[in-house]
Amino acid sequence: MALRDGTYRFGPPTSRLLIKTSRAGPGRRAGHDLTIEATRWSGTAVVVARDPGKSSVTVSVETGSLAVREGTGGVKPLTDTDKAEIKRTLEREGVLHTAQHPTIAFRSTSITGTLGSFQITGDLTIKGRSHPVTVDGGSDGDGMVCGRATVAQSAWGIKPYSAFLGALRVADDVRIEYAVTELEPLPGPGPGPGQGSEQP
Repeated sequence: MALRDGTYRFGPPTSRLLIKTSRAGPGRRAGHDLTIEATRWSGTAVVVARDPGKSSVTVSVETGSLAVREGTGGVKPLTDTDKAEIKRTLEREGVLHTAQHPTIAFRSTSITGTLGSFQITGDLTIKGRSHPVTVDGGSDGDGMVCGRATVAQSAWGIKPYSAFLGALRVADDVRIEYAVTELEPLPGPGPGPGQGSEQP
């Protein structure tokens, strides 16, 4: 489906949102680089192809839906028990505190570029704190959209996990990656006069 001006909804199962962590510290060889997936989340995009500055994006993620998918590196392979313990750690007060903060939200404030290559700047709210984040991305014009952003956990009051008196710790910067393979059009008014309805 070619991207036309309009409002779209996206999320699982036709979209993926991944969080990737890396290791730091002198004991980092003992740990794992993690791939964590948000399993319950949704987004809305308003697309104005010929004037991206009028486009917008919002995303909401359930913090309790994060699941560990993969762990690479380390002395031993990551077991299902390890994955369950990491999930419990993510939910604790010092990390995401899911009991008190059940959602993570992103709301764009500006979009530049084209459908093929764009930057979205917006406010990311985690644990009640909001800070600006820039998300890079691009589209193939047929509804496939993907991209990435890097955020520092500490900016949102998250204390990165550490072990062995700090010799092994999760790096403060984490990488967020997303891939949207299908955008569902939502009912709404058509493009205004002179805007055009499709990316050339």
